[in-house]
Amino acid sequence: MSWQRTSDAAEQLGISRDTLKRRMEVRGGFLENGQHYSLGPSKNSSITWNVDRVRDAFNKRGLQARKEANS
Repeated sequence: MSWQRTSDAAEQLGISRDTLKRRMEVRGGFLENGQHYSLGPSKNSSITWNVDRVRDAFNKRGLQARKEANS
């Protein structure tokens, strides 16, 4: 399991930090707290991301979008 801070996770995934944060469930996205990301103990704490799980979630969404486009 590879947990990374937002900037490092975004770089590894090839997306912006803002895009990553927009995909959080609390912001209407599909990435779930505890599975894809973890909040720190305070409001100003860094968010850490499970890069492998996030990559898998993006892949699943991409496959789903392509399947729907071809239907």
